[in-house]
Amino acid sequence: MEELRIKEVCPTSTLELIKRNYLLLDVREEKEFDQFSFDIPRVLHIPMSQLALRMNEIPKEEKVIVASLLGERSLQVVTLLSDYGFTNLLQMKKGLSKWAQKGYPIKGETTIEKKSCCGGESKCN
Repeated sequence: MEELRIKEVCPTSTLELIKRNYLLLDVREEKEFDQFSFDIPRVLHIPMSQLALRMNEIPKEEKVIVASLLGERSLQVVTLLSDYGFTNLLQMKKGLSKWAQKGYPIKGETTIEKKSCCGGESKCN
């Protein structure tokens, strides 16, 4: 059996890819999503707990970036979706928490502190 190689992107790359019309799939649960979420044009919110029932809402032909709060659930979701024939998937490393830390657009209130985490470097972390 071929081992699945998951392609990961950091929040900075995610922001660039969203400008290129990638769809962001947020797999956090309702309560988390209602508190704060990505403030970008193309977000599809399907909680991981509802994924099996709502998988048909994810367009197979589109390029999709899967995100969660810390990146752990999104990794599981990418693996699961790959088993169902999805091929255009990327997983966002460190999730919404890193996105918010970098000061990227969010809706709602978060307790996550914004940091200039790169120490002056423009590298992706």
